Amino acid sequence: MKGLFIPVLILLFFEIGCQSSGESSKESDMNMPFAQKMANSVMTRYDSLVNFTQSSGTIKWQYDVAMLGQAVDKLGFLNDKYSEYLKTYVDYFIEPDGTVKKYNLEEYNLDYINPAKNLITLYKRTGEEKYNLAIQHFIFQLENQPTTHSGGFWHKKRYPWQMWLDGIYMASPFMVQYAQEFNAPEWFDEAIFQITHIYEKTVDEKTGLMYHAWDESRTQAWCDSLTGRSKHFWGRAMGWYTMALVDVLDYLPEKHPQREEIIKILNNVSEALLKVRDKETGLWYQVLDYGGREGNYLEASCSNMFTYVFAKGAKNGYLPAKFNNIASDSFDAILKEFIVKEPDGLLTMTHVCGGCGLGGNPYRDGSYEYYITEKQVDNDPKGVAPFILAAIELKR
Repeated sequence: MKGLFIPVLILLFFEIGCQSSGESSKESDMNMPFAQKMANSVMTRYDSLVNFTQSSGTIKWQYDVAMLGQAVDKLGFLNDKYSEYLKTYVDYFIEPDGTVKKYNLEEYNLDYINPAKNLITLYKRTGEEKYNLAIQHFIFQLENQPTTHSGGFWHKKRYPWQMWLDGIYMASPFMVQYAQEFNAPEWFDEAIFQITHIYEKTVDEKTGLMYHAWDESRTQAWCDSLTGRSKHFWGRAMGWYTMALVDVLDYLPEKHPQREEIIKILNNVSEALLKVRDKETGLWYQVLDYGGREGNYLEASCSNMFTYVFAKGAKNGYLPAKFNNIASDSFDAILKEFIVKEPDGLLTMTHVCGGCGLGGNPYRDGSYEYYITEKQVDNDPKGVAPFILAAIELKR
């Protein structure tokens, strides 16, 4: 059950934080950690994560809402309500026979894999067979996921020959967690291949940054006709990728022959990210290497993701110790630049890019203008979830 529980040291920190200044059963907002404050804000606004998805007009088996549930669940050692919040959301979708509502296998969409990590968590926690049966649907998808000629998973069936950085976070942590918990080591190797393959295809030799996506066919209007790479370094795309690295390392065996290769990639991209970190605020821009260009803005989700990655990477010894201090400074900047305390005491996160993709209809061309004009959404789970995760890693 490695990776499913918060270390005891963090438990003690939160207990002290919640019970100091003479507090007993009543929670003190003054002493409450930011991770808990944000989780409580989410749960006050939405009594169920099902309602969170419904607010957009439809209920979905949704990667980002599932990530928010996972983040909130990590506070379950403080109060069962946090774990119940995740379970209620997952149970809405899972039938007794393991059928997953709102899931369409034929789409072969890697985004659908990420919520399945919560199925593993709940199966290990409860032993309920419906979760195990549901997990197998996603293993079947991965076994049959369309691939490039070189073996890389298509991001979705409707995006043929394309690998996106986003997809590495969506699938690789699930694969290695499944490999460990179900004694299926072949998925360690598959996850590592996907991680290293897309790194090779998208890394820029000059900056060390990674382009958002790669089109093996080199036919998309958003890609370079020679390399197949997209045109820009999008902050959240690299956020997804780097989070995948530190989360995969939770489960990848110490003696796996490519473990050090993953750690080396993590170090390489982390150093590259430091070079484009805003010197004034300590945060990151929507388009990473165009800080200060008209229309570009400091973006909350990627800033939270990198803060989580740096904090976790340093704590676990994957990154040099300096990254812990960098993460702490960036977290302070996040509180200053992105977090608003509302009159009712709830926290609001601002300046989260709602979403950026490539291709589709209407066509998204991957231009600078495209990335900077996509809608910004307050309290989007893609910003809130990594904020909670970063706060936990930093004991904040």
